[in-house]
Amino acid sequence: MVKLRSLVLGIALATGFMTAPARAELHLVMFEQDGCHYCIKWDNEIGPIYSKTAEGRTAPLKKVNLRKDWKSEITLTKGRPAFTPTFVLIRDGVEQARLEGYPGEDFFWGLIAKMIEKEPEWQAQLAENDSQSGG
Repeated sequence: MVKLRSLVLGIALATGFMTAPARAELHLVMFEQDGCHYCIKWDNEIGPIYSKTAEGRTAPLKKVNLRKDWKSEITLTKGRPAFTPTFVLIRDGVEQARLEGYPGEDFFWGLIAKMIEKEPEWQAQLAENDSQSGG
């Protein structure tokens, strides 16, 4: 009976009658605004490589203009950002952590890693990096 139930479940999933539970969505939102000097600095120093890093693969970047209508997409637990850029770690539309301002390239990576270090995706990304490097 257990084998039959597993077979039926497998067929239902494979044919699309049932779907697997949705995976939680984790991403990093960068709140920016026109004329923001530090946003431009981040774009020049970090922007070109962010998506290629473990941090970028773990929490893909979404840019949001602070002055536009974004409120229906994101639930901020610490209120509206006061400074740009502000980086907010979002899981399923809800704020998990925040970095206000751009402290420069040397500090950015460590602060972002600290924000995502407890996320399961980060642990999986570290394990994948270790396996690729032979460690």
